[in-house]
Amino acid sequence: MAKIDDFAPFPVKDQLPGVEYCVSSSPNWPEGIVQGFQHYIVMLGTTVIIPSILVPLMGGGDVQKAEVINTVLFVSGINTLLQSLFGSRLPVVIGASYAYVIPALYITFSYRFTYYLHPHVRFEETMRAIQGALIIAAIFHMVMGFFGLWRILVRFLTPLSAAPLVILTGIGLVVLAFPQLARCVEIGLPALIILIILSQYLPHLFKCKRSICEQFAVLFTVAIVWAYAEILTAAGAYNKRPDSTQLSCRTDRSGLISASPWVKIPYPLQWGRPSFHASDAFAMIAASYVAIVETTGSLIAASRFGSATRIPPSVLSRGIGWQGVGVLLNGLFGTATGSTALVENTGLLGLTKVGSRRVVQISAGFMIFFSIFGKFGAVLASIPLPIFAALYCVLFAYVGLGLLQFCNLNSFRTKFILGFSIFIGLSVAQYFTEYLFISGRGPVHTRTSAFNVIMQVIFSSAATVGIMAAFLLDCTHSYGHPSVRRDSGRHWWEKFRVYYTDTRTEEFYALPYNLNRFFPSF
Repeated sequence: MAKIDDFAPFPVKDQLPGVEYCVSSSPNWPEGIVQGFQHYIVMLGTTVIIPSILVPLMGGGDVQKAEVINTVLFVSGINTLLQSLFGSRLPVVIGASYAYVIPALYITFSYRFTYYLHPHVRFEETMRAIQGALIIAAIFHMVMGFFGLWRILVRFLTPLSAAPLVILTGIGLVVLAFPQLARCVEIGLPALIILIILSQYLPHLFKCKRSICEQFAVLFTVAIVWAYAEILTAAGAYNKRPDSTQLSCRTDRSGLISASPWVKIPYPLQWGRPSFHASDAFAMIAASYVAIVETTGSLIAASRFGSATRIPPSVLSRGIGWQGVGVLLNGLFGTATGSTALVENTGLLGLTKVGSRRVVQISAGFMIFFSIFGKFGAVLASIPLPIFAALYCVLFAYVGLGLLQFCNLNSFRTKFILGFSIFIGLSVAQYFTEYLFISGRGPVHTRTSAFNVIMQVIFSSAATVGIMAAFLLDCTHSYGHPSVRRDSGRHWWEKFRVYYTDTRTEEFYALPYNLNRFFPSF
């Protein structure tokens, strides 16, 4: 007979325990509003970075950059509401995607735009071409989701093949974390240390309330370090530093506050009528495929952090379809990039242990409000980017390892598939990214430039490479062996493959207003 203090493996849980508020529950309104504002702050980093990269290269100035950022915010708010109401119904924030940056740059540097000498004209013509490509990519996106094609594929996912996807969805973005933090280490490093102390150590050292020490750690960190950065800027600490350092460290170099209008509502086709080119569309479709893969990882992680059951394939496919609607709105409004489920906000669910759908919907309200009243939003958007990078170091790390509990880690087959797919995902993506930065082109350089961009987009995504390797190996390695089904954890997820098999599914994923009668899930 085993002793009471003998170690025993922890039991597998369909739903993550310890979550304060699950998907279908909500905190009180004051707490929910503050939590929603915290989600808004976290998503600002990506919202500012991507237009800051693209708009100057397209020929735009500070005014155009501010307008694009406000447009991204406005569309992100709408897309987040659509996803939480009619899509996956999970607490995910839909925002700008890095997957679309490479196709946008491909269009920006297209030879046909060199004829436009005036920067503003070149900006508008480039934006219209990106809009047209996004609209075509959105059709692909919606077909994959609403026609159930993605549902067919994800039904074959097991915890073993999904684990590398979820892990690499967060860890694959390491280049956006510490490398960006190091651009201004005197601001970024204190932010990282303060966030870890507030969220991980203080609750245990001083037994303070969770709502103070953990749930609002991100807001406290940003407020403290932002004030510190303001003091350094006002004291002239960066006056004689290089321009790159001043741009990263100073709080008055974004140019957004003076360029943003007091009140302006973004509207469709505000840059003019979209233009359509086949090569642009194919490159953007490749980015949509990557965005689908990365969103799948975020949705699986969000279902865990929201203490919901495993998301059924039909609901996941429905979420991808509504993400396609979001990409269509990106194309119509002119955001210069497509949409994805932001992994940093998914990590925030794990940090705060608040997986409430209502909190994310409140954050969407903040996005829409600050996009319309641009001056107020510009103040927050001027937070130095190394502070956001410090947040990413913690939030990206939360998304990942939970699915390993369903796998047999004593199996050498499991060890090989997990290790190889994670390693090859990181390695291949690093190779393609480094090659592009060093040589100015990707390692695939055929005569068809659109094909080159497609390969660059797909293989620059660690999550996409990792899931392709894991899925292929899991479906073929030792196929038919009697132990494979249990080692891969397939038997834990089989009951969630069909929507109505588990009685808990309705609680988390049913459409509002009794719409399931007209749009049933299978």
